[in-house]
Parts: sequence; C-alpha cells; structure tokens
Amino acid sequence: MSTMSLDVGALLLQTVPFAQTLGITFDSVGDGQAVSRLPDRQDLHNHVSGPHAGALFTLAESASGAAMLSALGDQLERAVPLAVSARVEYRKLAMGEVHAEARLLVAREEVVAKLDAGERPVFDVAVDIKNADGAVVSTLTVTWTLRPNDRP
Repeated sequence: MSTMSLDVGALLLQTVPFAQTLGITFDSVGDGQAVSRLPDRQDLHNHVSGPHAGALFTLAESASGAAMLSALGDQLERAVPLAVSARVEYRKLAMGEVHAEARLLVAREEVVAKLDAGERPVFDVAVDIKNADGAVVSTLTVTWTLRPNDRP
C-alpha cells in the first residue's frame, strides 16, 4: 500500500532493537517489498570471516517483516503480526556487506479478506540475501500470520 504515511523501516527498527544492534538499515520499503542492509563488521563475523548465520537470519527476517508491514501495516489496529516459521538455505559463503531483498508472496487483498472473514491469515515472504556483487548467498521463506486482536 503505497499511500501509507507509516515509515515501516523506522517502525521495525524501533520495535526490534536487536536489528539496530546489528546495524541493519533499510534502502527501500514499499508495496510488499523491502531491501535491508547488514554492514561488514568484525563483531558480526563467523569463524570464516563472513557475516554470522544469525546475523544473516536477522537481516532477512527484518526485511520480511518490513515487506509485510509495507502492504499490511494499516491492519495493525486489529491484528498483531507474528513470524510463525522460517526456512533458510545457505548457498554460498557470504562476505562483506550483504543486503536482503524481500517480497510478499500473497496479494494484500487476500490477507485482508481473511481478516474480514474472522480468519487468521497465514502467508509467506520470500527473501534473497546477496553479496555486494549481486550473487545470492542465502534464501529464506518466512511464514507470517496476523493474529486478530481479542474483541471485548
């Protein structure tokens, strides 16, 4: 939803301080997509001098959350977003600064329709993590749900 006045990247970093601790930033967020970046820092490295798998996961999960919120953030009044599972594939050794490209794999209207029907939607966000040269080093699929708020 491109007309949202919500700064999704800032909201995510405010509500998920761990992402701030890692130095994650957002290049772009909107219309069910997000690009986030992880700096190349020694304290984030693993035993082979690349970003640690935990840092890569946090980068990707943060991007997936921002992509989801960019399309569905206007539903936060009536539902809480929760990641319910994630599948990760490490394809190549990540080195240096990396970025994650996330995209919502469902139409916004489908999720909202389920909420309108009193159901709890479950949907996926795909994420590619890439090295500076554009090579995909990891892929993730994060499954999200919107848990409807309890009604009085």
